[in-house]
Amino acid sequence: MTKQDRAVRTRLALIRSAAAQFEAHGYVRAGLARISAGAGVSSGALHFHFADKAAVAEAVEDAAARALREAAVRGHVGDGCALQRLVDVTHHVARLLCADVVVRAGLRLNVEGAAGRVRDLRREWRECVQGLLAEAERRGELAAGVTPQRTSAVVLAATTGIEVLAREDHEWLARPSLTDLWQLLLPCLAAPRLAGVVDPAGSGPAGSGPAESGPAESGPESGPAGSALAESGPMGGQAVGGQPVEGQPAGSDPLGRGPVVRDGQAEAGRAGLALR
Repeated sequence: MTKQDRAVRTRLALIRSAAAQFEAHGYVRAGLARISAGAGVSSGALHFHFADKAAVAEAVEDAAARALREAAVRGHVGDGCALQRLVDVTHHVARLLCADVVVRAGLRLNVEGAAGRVRDLRREWRECVQGLLAEAERRGELAAGVTPQRTSAVVLAATTGIEVLAREDHEWLARPSLTDLWQLLLPCLAAPRLAGVVDPAGSGPAGSGPAESGPAESGPESGPAGSALAESGPMGGQAVGGQPVEGQPAGSDPLGRGPVVRDGQAEAGRAGLALR
């Protein structure tokens, strides 16, 4: 293993360990000593990659944002039924939340503004939902009198509520919960010609497979956020004093739209719900 490979793996391990601490204890109570211990490295190694806790939190949020953005991009790919793609992307994000501690912690940090709120994931989710509903309207997929504006408010409220409830009980993110939601909403939203056509349980790769009942965290690169982070290459890490870490060029965009992860393990445990 090269020095650069070791640096990347160490950084990924630190991000996942930090995510576990942020999810369990929140930003304020999470300690750097526990983060480094959880990653199996020294405090010195942590500070080689991150100047302080705020920098670690920002890296966690960046990794979560990449995974969630890739999920949103999936909803806009293709020219099939826009309503079906909206259903599918909610299932996909729910599996993401259920499977990956980095995604869950990144959302929590973003809501708390712990990393300085350089992005607003709730706004990005709102734009994703509104965009798909606007497309559905253009395609004549919405029932008479149904508008994207009013419909998006309902979908956002429902998905955000499920995400909040799932912080205490991941079963809220299980496929049957979302399926029940869409079984109630679709008859009110969809044009009559789509009755029985849009699958509330999700269709294709974005909706296939059961949601995981708990986080899958077998290693530093496990989970969709870890996969996205690994695929994107080294992410502008900085040592104390702001100098780039060797082998990790500064200026890399951790929020860029990298390739959508489609490997079987990641697909089996991803998700579809609220970017609160």
